[in-house]
Amino acid sequence: MDFKERSIKVNIDITKCPECNTKACVEACKLFDRSILQLKDGIPSVSHLSQEEVVKRGTECLACEYACWKRGRQAITIDIPIKGLDKYLKGIPLTGGH
Repeated sequence: MDFKERSIKVNIDITKCPECNTKACVEACKLFDRSILQLKDGIPSVSHLSQEEVVKRGTECLACEYACWKRGRQAITIDIPIKGLDKYLKGIPLTGGH
């Protein structure tokens, strides 16, 4: 499942969620965001909101990803595109004494 907030894209591999005992992502979303994630049939979901509501309510706090990686099943990744980052990184010389 994918959904977008203002400038991030959240990807949840929901195949890992049925075996998750903590549902830490939903708990974190409730504590640190505005309950964008809610359980639907034991799986995190945003289906209770329209895409516009997700964008409006989302704070881009990243708490769901952190909680899932620390206490869940490592099912969430968040893509944070930074315009020009690839170009910038190509211009940095490799160092390290080699």
